[in-house]
Amino acid sequence: MTSLLGRRGVTLALAAGGAGLFSLGGVPLPFLFGPMAVCLVAAPAGVRLQGMGEFGVAMRTILGVAVGAAITPEVLARAPQMVGSLALVPAYVVAIGLVGVPFFRRLGFDGPTSWYAAMPGGLADMLVFGEQAGADMRALSLIHATRVAVIVTLAPLILTGFYGADITGAVGAPAADLPVQELALMAVAGLAGWKIAERIGLFGASILGPMILTAALSLGDLIHSRPPAEAILAAQLFIGLSVGVQYVGVTLRELRGFVLAGLAFVAVLAALAAVFTELVVLTGLALPVEGFLAFAPGGQAEMTVLALVAGADLGFVIIHHLTRMVVVILGAPVAARWFGAGPPAG
Repeated sequence: MTSLLGRRGVTLALAAGGAGLFSLGGVPLPFLFGPMAVCLVAAPAGVRLQGMGEFGVAMRTILGVAVGAAITPEVLARAPQMVGSLALVPAYVVAIGLVGVPFFRRLGFDGPTSWYAAMPGGLADMLVFGEQAGADMRALSLIHATRVAVIVTLAPLILTGFYGADITGAVGAPAADLPVQELALMAVAGLAGWKIAERIGLFGASILGPMILTAALSLGDLIHSRPPAEAILAAQLFIGLSVGVQYVGVTLRELRGFVLAGLAFVAVLAALAAVFTELVVLTGLALPVEGFLAFAPGGQAEMTVLALVAGADLGFVIIHHLTRMVVVILGAPVAARWFGAGPPAG
Protein backbone atom coordinates (compact mmCIF):
# COMPACT_ATOMS: atom_id res chain seq x y z
CA MET A 1 0.00 0.00 0.00
CA THR A 2 2.78 2.41 0.94
CA SER A 3 4.59 1.64 -2.29
CA LEU A 4 1.40 2.28 -4.27
CA LEU A 5 0.78 5.57 -2.49
CA GLY A 6 4.40 6.54 -2.98
CA ARG A 7 4.24 5.93 -6.73
CA ARG A 8 1.02 7.92 -6.94
CA GLY A 9 2.62 10.74 -4.97
CA VAL A 10 5.59 10.85 -7.35
CA THR A 11 3.27 10.75 -10.37
CA LEU A 12 1.07 13.55 -9.03
CA ALA A 13 4.11 15.68 -8.14
CA LEU A 14 5.53 15.25 -11.66
CA ALA A 15 2.14 16.06 -13.22
CA ALA A 16 1.74 19.19 -11.10
CA GLY A 17 5.30 20.23 -11.92
CA GLY A 18 4.60 19.78 -15.62
CA ALA A 19 1.45 21.90 -15.37
CA GLY A 20 3.39 24.63 -13.56
CA LEU A 21 6.23 24.55 -16.06
CA PHE A 22 3.92 24.75 -19.07
CA SER A 23 1.95 27.56 -17.41
CA LEU A 24 5.10 29.59 -16.90
CA GLY A 25 6.13 28.89 -20.50
CA GLY A 26 2.83 30.16 -21.85
CA VAL A 27 2.00 26.82 -23.52
CA PRO A 28 -1.70 26.43 -24.44
CA LEU A 29 -3.66 24.05 -22.19
CA PRO A 30 -0.83 23.74 -19.65
CA PHE A 31 -2.87 21.63 -17.22
CA LEU A 32 -3.48 19.05 -19.95
CA PHE A 33 -0.20 19.11 -21.88
CA GLY A 34 2.16 19.66 -18.93
CA PRO A 35 1.23 16.48 -17.04
CA MET A 36 0.95 14.47 -20.26
CA ALA A 37 4.37 15.56 -21.56
CA VAL A 38 6.20 15.00 -18.27
CA CYS A 39 4.65 11.56 -17.76
CA LEU A 40 5.29 10.58 -21.39
CA VAL A 41 8.99 11.33 -20.86
CA ALA A 42 9.23 9.84 -17.37
CA ALA A 43 7.40 6.55 -18.08
CA PRO A 44 9.74 5.14 -20.78
CA ALA A 45 12.71 6.48 -18.77
CA GLY A 46 11.89 3.99 -16.02
CA VAL A 47 10.19 6.22 -13.44
CA ARG A 48 7.63 4.09 -11.58
CA LEU A 49 4.50 6.05 -12.32
CA GLN A 50 1.08 5.00 -11.12
CA GLY A 51 -2.42 5.97 -12.22
CA MET A 52 -4.79 7.51 -9.70
CA GLY A 53 -7.30 4.67 -9.65
CA GLU A 54 -10.85 5.52 -8.58
CA PHE A 55 -9.89 9.08 -7.72
CA GLY A 56 -8.64 9.63 -11.26
CA VAL A 57 -11.91 8.25 -12.62
CA ALA A 58 -13.86 10.52 -10.24
CA MET A 59 -12.11 13.56 -11.68
CA ARG A 60 -13.61 12.74 -15.08
CA THR A 61 -17.09 13.24 -13.62
CA ILE A 62 -16.34 16.98 -13.72
CA LEU A 63 -16.38 16.84 -17.52
CA GLY A 64 -19.67 14.95 -17.51
CA VAL A 65 -21.15 17.67 -15.32
CA ALA A 66 -19.77 20.36 -17.65
CA VAL A 67 -21.41 18.74 -20.67
CA GLY A 68 -24.68 18.17 -18.84
CA ALA A 69 -24.80 21.81 -17.75
CA ALA A 70 -24.46 22.81 -21.42
CA ILE A 71 -27.61 20.85 -22.34
CA THR A 72 -30.27 23.52 -22.07
CA PRO A 73 -33.75 23.84 -23.61
CA GLU A 74 -32.12 25.92 -26.38
CA VAL A 75 -29.71 23.06 -27.20
CA LEU A 76 -32.56 20.51 -27.29
CA ALA A 77 -34.50 22.77 -29.63
CA ARG A 78 -31.59 22.52 -32.08
CA ALA A 79 -31.36 18.72 -31.88
CA PRO A 80 -33.22 18.12 -35.17
CA GLN A 81 -30.53 20.16 -36.93
CA MET A 82 -27.94 17.53 -35.91
CA VAL A 83 -29.68 14.59 -37.58
CA GLY A 84 -27.82 14.97 -40.88
CA SER A 85 -24.34 15.00 -39.36
CA LEU A 86 -25.21 12.28 -36.82
CA ALA A 87 -26.27 10.03 -39.70
CA LEU A 88 -22.70 10.19 -41.01
CA VAL A 89 -21.19 8.83 -37.77
CA PRO A 90 -21.95 5.12 -38.52
CA ALA A 91 -20.46 5.56 -42.01
CA TYR A 92 -17.39 7.13 -40.42
CA VAL A 93 -16.93 4.17 -38.06
CA VAL A 94 -17.40 1.66 -40.90
CA ALA A 95 -14.83 3.53 -43.04
CA ILE A 96 -12.30 3.41 -40.19
CA GLY A 97 -12.85 -0.33 -39.78
CA LEU A 98 -12.57 -1.06 -43.52
CA VAL A 99 -9.27 0.81 -43.72
CA GLY A 100 -7.87 0.13 -40.25
CA VAL A 101 -8.27 -3.64 -39.95
CA PRO A 102 -6.37 -4.46 -43.19
CA PHE A 103 -3.81 -1.80 -42.19
CA PHE A 104 -2.95 -3.60 -38.94
CA ARG A 105 -3.12 -7.03 -40.61
CA ARG A 106 -0.52 -5.88 -43.12
CA LEU A 107 1.70 -4.87 -40.19
CA GLY A 108 1.56 -8.45 -38.89
CA PHE A 109 -1.00 -8.20 -36.09
CA ASP A 110 -3.50 -11.03 -35.58
CA GLY A 111 -7.23 -10.69 -36.30
CA PRO A 112 -8.54 -9.73 -32.83
CA THR A 113 -5.70 -7.25 -32.22
CA SER A 114 -6.13 -5.67 -35.65
CA TRP A 115 -9.88 -5.32 -35.21
CA TYR A 116 -9.89 -3.73 -31.77
CA ALA A 117 -6.83 -1.58 -32.50
CA ALA A 118 -8.64 -0.11 -35.49
CA MET A 119 -11.92 0.60 -33.69
CA PRO A 120 -12.30 4.27 -32.62
CA GLY A 121 -13.82 3.42 -29.25
CA GLY A 122 -12.79 4.18 -25.69
CA LEU A 123 -9.52 2.66 -24.46
CA ALA A 124 -11.15 0.79 -21.57
CA ASP A 125 -13.99 -0.61 -23.71
CA MET A 126 -11.69 -1.76 -26.49
CA LEU A 127 -9.37 -3.45 -23.98
CA VAL A 128 -12.28 -5.37 -22.45
CA PHE A 129 -13.54 -6.54 -25.85
CA GLY A 130 -10.01 -7.27 -27.05
CA GLU A 131 -9.20 -9.40 -24.02
CA GLN A 132 -12.36 -11.47 -24.54
CA ALA A 133 -11.40 -11.98 -28.19
CA GLY A 134 -7.82 -13.05 -27.37
CA ALA A 135 -6.06 -9.91 -28.63
CA ASP A 136 -2.50 -8.88 -27.69
CA MET A 137 -3.37 -6.62 -24.74
CA ARG A 138 -0.04 -4.80 -24.53
CA ALA A 139 -0.17 -3.94 -28.24
CA LEU A 140 -3.78 -2.85 -27.96
CA SER A 141 -3.22 -0.57 -24.97
CA LEU A 142 -0.14 1.11 -26.49
CA ILE A 143 -1.77 1.64 -29.90
CA HIS A 144 -4.84 3.29 -28.36
CA ALA A 145 -2.77 5.32 -25.88
CA THR A 146 -0.67 6.58 -28.80
CA ARG A 147 -3.80 7.48 -30.78
CA VAL A 148 -5.16 9.55 -27.90
CA ALA A 149 -1.80 11.19 -27.07
CA VAL A 150 -1.11 12.25 -30.66
CA ILE A 151 -4.64 13.51 -31.33
CA VAL A 152 -4.73 15.48 -28.07
CA THR A 153 -1.38 17.04 -29.03
CA LEU A 154 -2.24 17.87 -32.64
CA ALA A 155 -5.89 18.92 -32.28
CA PRO A 156 -5.14 22.27 -30.55
CA LEU A 157 -2.54 23.07 -33.23
CA ILE A 158 -5.12 22.38 -35.94
CA LEU A 159 -7.78 24.38 -34.09
CA THR A 160 -5.55 27.44 -33.83
CA GLY A 161 -3.54 27.16 -37.06
CA PHE A 162 -6.21 25.96 -39.48
CA TYR A 163 -9.51 27.07 -37.96
CA GLY A 164 -8.28 30.20 -36.18
CA ALA A 165 -9.88 29.14 -32.88
CA ASP A 166 -8.87 30.80 -29.62
CA ILE A 167 -8.03 28.16 -26.99
CA THR A 168 -6.67 30.56 -24.40
CA GLY A 169 -10.03 31.66 -23.01
CA ALA A 170 -11.26 30.92 -19.50
CA VAL A 171 -12.76 27.46 -19.05
CA GLY A 172 -15.29 28.74 -16.55
CA ALA A 173 -15.98 31.11 -13.70
CA PRO A 174 -14.01 30.72 -10.45
CA ALA A 175 -15.72 28.79 -7.65
CA ALA A 176 -16.06 31.95 -5.57
CA ASP A 177 -18.36 33.47 -8.22
CA LEU A 178 -20.81 30.55 -8.36
CA PRO A 179 -23.82 30.00 -6.07
CA VAL A 180 -23.06 27.52 -3.26
CA GLN A 181 -26.27 25.59 -3.89
CA GLU A 182 -25.34 25.06 -7.55
CA LEU A 183 -21.84 23.88 -6.60
CA ALA A 184 -23.41 21.38 -4.20
CA LEU A 185 -25.89 20.16 -6.82
CA MET A 186 -23.09 19.69 -9.36
CA ALA A 187 -21.00 17.71 -6.87
CA VAL A 188 -23.93 15.42 -6.05
CA ALA A 189 -24.83 15.02 -9.73
CA GLY A 190 -21.23 14.11 -10.56
CA LEU A 191 -20.76 11.44 -7.91
CA ALA A 192 -24.31 10.04 -7.87
CA GLY A 193 -24.55 10.01 -11.68
CA TRP A 194 -21.24 8.16 -11.96
CA LYS A 195 -22.13 5.47 -9.42
CA ILE A 196 -25.67 4.94 -10.71
CA ALA A 197 -24.40 4.62 -14.29
CA GLU A 198 -21.68 2.23 -13.11
CA ARG A 199 -24.23 0.12 -11.25
CA ILE A 200 -26.43 -0.32 -14.33
CA GLY A 201 -23.41 -1.06 -16.56
CA LEU A 202 -23.52 2.08 -18.70
CA PHE A 203 -20.38 2.53 -20.82
CA GLY A 204 -18.35 5.65 -20.06
CA ALA A 205 -20.14 5.79 -16.69
CA SER A 206 -17.89 8.47 -15.20
CA ILE A 207 -18.88 10.93 -17.93
CA LEU A 208 -22.30 9.78 -19.14
CA GLY A 209 -23.90 9.32 -15.70
CA PRO A 210 -23.00 12.81 -14.44
CA MET A 211 -23.91 14.26 -17.85
CA ILE A 212 -27.43 12.79 -17.80
CA LEU A 213 -28.13 13.78 -14.19
CA THR A 214 -26.75 17.30 -14.63
CA ALA A 215 -28.68 17.74 -17.89
CA ALA A 216 -31.86 16.92 -15.99
CA LEU A 217 -30.99 19.57 -13.39
CA SER A 218 -30.16 22.07 -16.14
CA LEU A 219 -33.41 21.42 -18.00
CA GLY A 220 -35.22 21.68 -14.66
CA ASP A 221 -33.84 25.22 -14.21
CA LEU A 222 -31.80 24.22 -11.13
CA ILE A 223 -28.33 24.66 -12.65
CA HIS A 224 -27.33 27.65 -14.77
CA SER A 225 -23.53 27.37 -14.90
CA ARG A 226 -20.87 24.76 -15.52
CA PRO A 227 -18.30 23.56 -12.96
CA PRO A 228 -15.82 26.15 -11.70
CA ALA A 229 -12.56 26.78 -13.54
CA GLU A 230 -10.53 25.17 -10.73
CA ALA A 231 -12.42 21.89 -11.12
CA ILE A 232 -12.05 21.81 -14.91
CA LEU A 233 -8.31 22.53 -14.66
CA ALA A 234 -7.95 19.70 -12.14
CA ALA A 235 -9.80 17.35 -14.51
CA GLN A 236 -7.39 18.33 -17.29
CA LEU A 237 -4.40 17.53 -15.07
CA PHE A 238 -5.65 14.04 -14.26
CA ILE A 239 -6.54 13.30 -17.90
CA GLY A 240 -3.07 14.35 -19.05
CA LEU A 241 -1.53 12.21 -16.33
CA SER A 242 -3.65 9.17 -17.27
CA VAL A 243 -2.47 9.33 -20.91
CA GLY A 244 1.19 9.50 -19.88
CA VAL A 245 1.15 6.58 -17.44
CA GLN A 246 0.00 4.23 -20.20
CA TYR A 247 3.65 4.13 -21.34
CA VAL A 248 5.04 2.75 -18.07
CA GLY A 249 7.40 -0.15 -18.78
CA VAL A 250 7.41 0.29 -22.55
CA THR A 251 10.37 -1.51 -24.15
CA LEU A 252 12.40 -0.58 -27.21
CA ARG A 253 10.75 -3.42 -29.16
CA GLU A 254 7.29 -2.16 -28.18
CA LEU A 255 8.29 1.39 -29.04
CA ARG A 256 9.39 0.28 -32.51
CA GLY A 257 6.44 -2.00 -33.13
CA PHE A 258 3.31 -0.98 -31.25
CA VAL A 259 3.87 2.76 -30.77
CA LEU A 260 5.05 3.30 -34.37
CA ALA A 261 2.03 1.33 -35.59
CA GLY A 262 -0.18 3.63 -33.51
CA LEU A 263 1.53 6.70 -34.97
CA ALA A 264 1.08 5.45 -38.52
CA PHE A 265 -2.59 4.70 -37.87
CA VAL A 266 -3.14 8.24 -36.58
CA ALA A 267 -2.17 9.48 -40.06
CA VAL A 268 -4.84 7.20 -41.57
CA LEU A 269 -7.42 8.41 -39.04
CA ALA A 270 -6.50 12.03 -39.70
CA ALA A 271 -7.21 11.60 -43.41
CA LEU A 272 -10.60 9.99 -42.77
CA ALA A 273 -11.51 12.60 -40.12
CA ALA A 274 -10.59 15.39 -42.55
CA VAL A 275 -12.88 13.94 -45.24
CA PHE A 276 -15.89 13.71 -42.90
CA THR A 277 -15.18 17.12 -41.34
CA GLU A 278 -15.10 18.75 -44.77
CA LEU A 279 -18.28 16.89 -45.71
CA VAL A 280 -20.31 18.23 -42.76
CA VAL A 281 -18.85 21.74 -43.10
CA LEU A 282 -19.31 22.07 -46.87
CA THR A 283 -22.88 20.76 -46.68
CA GLY A 284 -23.69 23.26 -43.95
CA LEU A 285 -24.36 20.57 -41.33
CA ALA A 286 -21.78 22.00 -38.92
CA LEU A 287 -19.55 24.99 -38.33
CA PRO A 288 -15.83 24.30 -38.92
CA VAL A 289 -14.66 24.06 -35.28
CA GLU A 290 -17.64 21.95 -34.21
CA GLY A 291 -17.30 19.70 -37.27
CA PHE A 292 -13.61 19.14 -36.59
CA LEU A 293 -14.09 18.35 -32.90
CA ALA A 294 -17.13 16.14 -33.55
CA PHE A 295 -15.23 13.87 -35.95
CA ALA A 296 -11.78 13.99 -34.32
CA PRO A 297 -11.16 10.35 -33.26
CA GLY A 298 -9.91 11.20 -29.77
CA GLY A 299 -11.20 10.17 -26.37
CA GLN A 300 -14.50 11.48 -25.06
CA ALA A 301 -12.89 13.26 -22.11
CA GLU A 302 -10.11 14.83 -24.16
CA MET A 303 -12.48 16.15 -26.82
CA THR A 304 -14.74 17.58 -24.12
CA VAL A 305 -11.78 19.53 -22.72
CA LEU A 306 -10.90 20.90 -26.16
CA ALA A 307 -14.52 21.85 -26.87
CA LEU A 308 -14.63 23.69 -23.55
CA VAL A 309 -11.48 25.73 -24.11
CA ALA A 310 -12.34 26.47 -27.76
CA GLY A 311 -15.77 27.76 -26.80
CA ALA A 312 -17.37 25.24 -29.16
CA ASP A 313 -20.95 23.99 -28.98
CA LEU A 314 -20.50 21.35 -26.27
CA GLY A 315 -23.84 19.70 -26.95
CA PHE A 316 -23.08 19.22 -30.65
CA VAL A 317 -19.58 17.83 -30.06
CA ILE A 318 -20.42 15.41 -27.26
CA ILE A 319 -23.58 14.03 -28.92
CA HIS A 320 -21.51 13.06 -31.97
CA HIS A 321 -18.88 11.37 -29.80
CA LEU A 322 -21.57 9.53 -27.84
CA THR A 323 -23.07 8.31 -31.11
CA ARG A 324 -19.64 7.07 -32.22
CA MET A 325 -19.18 5.23 -28.92
CA VAL A 326 -22.62 3.61 -29.13
CA VAL A 327 -22.01 2.47 -32.72
CA VAL A 328 -18.59 1.00 -31.82
CA ILE A 329 -19.64 -0.66 -28.57
CA LEU A 330 -22.82 -2.20 -29.99
CA GLY A 331 -21.39 -3.02 -33.41
CA ALA A 332 -17.77 -4.05 -32.74
CA PRO A 333 -18.38 -7.44 -31.08
CA VAL A 334 -20.95 -8.42 -33.75
CA ALA A 335 -18.95 -7.26 -36.77
CA ALA A 336 -15.75 -8.78 -35.35
CA ARG A 337 -16.87 -12.22 -36.53
CA TRP A 338 -16.83 -10.99 -40.15
CA PHE A 339 -13.20 -10.03 -39.77
CA GLY A 340 -12.14 -13.24 -38.01
CA ALA A 341 -11.71 -11.31 -34.78
CA GLY A 342 -14.29 -12.99 -32.55
CA PRO A 343 -13.62 -14.71 -29.22
CA PRO A 344 -11.46 -17.85 -29.37
CA ALA A 345 -13.38 -21.10 -29.69
CA GLY A 346 -14.09 -23.09 -26.54
